[in-house]
Amino acid sequence: MQPQPQPQPQPQPQPLADLPVPDGHGIYTFPDDLHRAHQTHNQQLAARHRTHDHRVLKVTAPHTRVPYYIEARSPSGRPVVVIEPHHDDFALSASGTFLAHPRPLTVATVFTRSRSVHPALEATYTDVDTVSELRDREGAAALALFAARRHLLGHKDAEPPYRTYDPQVLDQITDELRRIAAAHLGAELLAPATVTRHPDHLLVHEAAVRLGCTWFWEDLAFWATYALVGCDQQLFRTRTGATMRPELVDITDVVLDKVTVLRMHGSQMHPARKMYRPIRHAFTTAADLVDSTGFYAERFYRTEPTC
Repeated sequence: MQPQPQPQPQPQPQPLADLPVPDGHGIYTFPDDLHRAHQTHNQQLAARHRTHDHRVLKVTAPHTRVPYYIEARSPSGRPVVVIEPHHDDFALSASGTFLAHPRPLTVATVFTRSRSVHPALEATYTDVDTVSELRDREGAAALALFAARRHLLGHKDAEPPYRTYDPQVLDQITDELRRIAAAHLGAELLAPATVTRHPDHLLVHEAAVRLGCTWFWEDLAFWATYALVGCDQQLFRTRTGATMRPELVDITDVVLDKVTVLRMHGSQMHPARKMYRPIRHAFTTAADLVDSTGFYAERFYRTEPTC
């Protein structure tokens, strides 16, 4: 009689803290590790959702229509008015912090009309209206995870070749943002620190400074070049200098939920691993954590002591 084959033990999901980190296994294999961890995380939350656990929300990526799951947050503390240039800037750069420490959010998006879509989808989203509608749905899906209120200013984004922004447009946008800020007295303002050359980001940063903003996130819109190219690092140091004090927020415990946020805002991205670039940057940033307690962090800057 032939011996019966013994069942093989099934691999157990790896805790996030045990996952290989980018420097250990190479920056190009890291997205696969994170993808597997996120799949397991999503499956576990989906199982809770099926048991009618009302703390777990089901969300759907706008373009792919793929469902994801995330645990609901309860915002508390001082409200924040976020001023972002485009629909994805807050999600890329600061969303992990507000997953870890939820606060009441209002997000004002300045440039909401665009032709920027992934090249593989240019035949599907063929003009400003269809692209803008997709980007709007992506922004709404991402911000719904924070129960954020939205203000869309309706301006058209800049296109290459980039030129200096129009000072009259800066004046107009500043006035529009001032009205939003005035309707949220007592809220803290948060805006990008403009470590890129993009004129939309430079304009929004200047408008925020005019409004008295003293709290800025590290801008990840051009991360692929900024993090690696010496001239962009010099540009960052020149712009921040001694006037901005860096502060880090450990987002290790919520990094998989941040991936879910990236799936919402970047549902058009292909391949999906492109959405992991902000997470790789967050790992690099975490190397600066003083107590070395976390793998991932987001970096902010203040021109005044913490509010």
